[in-house]
Amino acid sequence: MTKKTIKVISLFSGCGGSDLGMIGGFRFLNKSYTKLPYEIIFALDKDKKAVETYNKNFKICAVANDIEDIDCNKIGHTDLIVGGFPCQSFSTVNPSKDPYDERGQLYKHMARFLKEKKPKAFIAENVKGMLVLKKGSIFSKIVNEFLLAGYKIEYKLLNAADYGIPQKRQRVFIVGVRDDLNMSFKFPESTHSEIPSGKIKKWVGIGNIIKSLVPEDPKYYFSQRAVDGMKKAKNNMKRGLWQNLEQPCLTITSHLAKVSINSRDPVLLVNNKKWLYRRFTPREAARIQSFPDKFEFVGSESDAYRQIGQAIAPVMMWHIANSLYRQVFC
Repeated sequence: MTKKTIKVISLFSGCGGSDLGMIGGFRFLNKSYTKLPYEIIFALDKDKKAVETYNKNFKICAVANDIEDIDCNKIGHTDLIVGGFPCQSFSTVNPSKDPYDERGQLYKHMARFLKEKKPKAFIAENVKGMLVLKKGSIFSKIVNEFLLAGYKIEYKLLNAADYGIPQKRQRVFIVGVRDDLNMSFKFPESTHSEIPSGKIKKWVGIGNIIKSLVPEDPKYYFSQRAVDGMKKAKNNMKRGLWQNLEQPCLTITSHLAKVSINSRDPVLLVNNKKWLYRRFTPREAARIQSFPDKFEFVGSESDAYRQIGQAIAPVMMWHIANSLYRQVFC
């Protein structure tokens, strides 16, 4: 029996991590993520380089534009809308950011699409800081906006490491199912855990994707000046957060091109006696995010790091999209 094709609008699509996960049909760490019956009919992002990457890896061409300028009535019928609306305004790492700035209001445009297109369901993603910012009032406003659009909402803070991704990446996923369907979405069960039991496997360590601690190019090493600065730093500072290869990595961010050894960013320790530290290569960062090696990134290394760090991990989205299909569209 042929599966019905599910039409999808992808908002804030970035380089395509979420869409790769939705479509499936790729391998990661020797595991096959089967093709799912989703078809992206429209993809949009403001980042031109991310859109170039998207268009290099997908059959459909994404549009580089502001969501405010898009008339959703000119887009065909859709069954599902997905979007990781920009999260910088909701970050707890930089509490000085204004959660009410323009970026913090973009979820309203996603709600606009929902009201106009009335798909059966939607998936939204954001940083965990959104849950606690302004004592939770920001998150309540966002959820209420989606409720008013006519959807029953379920949300959960998920850790990518719990789904076989070598990264401790916590993100909030909000899934809405249209009210008239009278259904409640159930999030997929974890496949991995820090403490495995039964069918639940042990977390995947980054040693599975790091081919060699010694980089092919010495430019990835931190300079002696940076290392000396780390040695002089106060003991209470986050410094030299080198990663245990047997454990998942700390969260991959969008600024790894300018990563500091005196920060919360993950780094690799190459040689303890020689104080040799290095940052991840773009390909290593992509693997930590669960992108297959055949996925190509367009632009400079800084562009690639930004696209990778801002992406939704494909394997994470695959699990959610697969569960949604079985519960709502099957």
